[in-house]
Amino acid sequence: MRADIYLIYLLLRLLARLPLRWLHGLGAFFGRLLLVVGARSAEVTAVNLAIARPGQPPAARRALLREAMAEGGKSVTEIIKVWGSGATRALGLVREVRGAELFDAALVSGKGVIIAAPHLGCWELLNYWLCSRTPMAILYRPPRIAAIEQLLRKVRGALAPEQVRAEGAGVRTLYKRLAAGGTVGILPDQKPRAGDGEVAPFFGRDALTMVLLPRLAARTGATVLFAFAERLPRGAGFRIHLLPAPVGLDDADPAAACAALNRGVEACVERAFTQYQWQYKRYSADGLVSPYDGAGRLAVD
Repeated sequence: MRADIYLIYLLLRLLARLPLRWLHGLGAFFGRLLLVVGARSAEVTAVNLAIARPGQPPAARRALLREAMAEGGKSVTEIIKVWGSGATRALGLVREVRGAELFDAALVSGKGVIIAAPHLGCWELLNYWLCSRTPMAILYRPPRIAAIEQLLRKVRGALAPEQVRAEGAGVRTLYKRLAAGGTVGILPDQKPRAGDGEVAPFFGRDALTMVLLPRLAARTGATVLFAFAERLPRGAGFRIHLLPAPVGLDDADPAAACAALNRGVEACVERAFTQYQWQYKRYSADGLVSPYDGAGRLAVD
């Protein structure tokens, strides 16, 4: 491990001694500060919230935006606790699991399991919980700073998933693992590359949506479960949710399958609405009219 990355690791270990409530408070402060200074992330969040909650009165919209920015800040600072504590100790932050019986039944079936984990709550802690139950591979894109992978391997320890790159060989690995009855994890709301997606509605507006997950489900017969780790109030910890996939996710029609995939993400988001990564430009793609060009300031106001 590079010396600078190791120093970051030591700093994480030190700061992880702070109570989660303090770290969440710090994150909420910086999230709301971004709103006050008019950061671009706040403008994008405002646009997305206006799409997902149309017709809200201005006061209600502003309150929702403040809460979403606060939760976005928490998602950053809680990583100090999750990574700095080490995977095994971080699992002690899980206070409740809802839908565990669905996961257990899917594992027992031997048909393979696809975990669709949206950008919602604390997905790193969700990975720990899943890997504590069964070996798992996750589809990912390498970080821009290659040395960060060294840090991830260090903090995840024995609960590290197998990381499979989002490319041809990696996708074949996912098929093989599912065919053998294994478990894979995918971010279902990750924007695909041009030509690798299908346009489908997400909270009432067209968004480019991945076709990979529906294809995996259709070709392997694996069980698809949606999952996320909900952040509990006042730093009390996290609640894991596992939900069944909507009907039609494995439809032969890509448009129908992707629409079902987005409905699954929406069902998760509605359970912890402000904890979704609303600063993500979900609605921008070639061939679609972007709502983010010049509209952010109006949405914030």
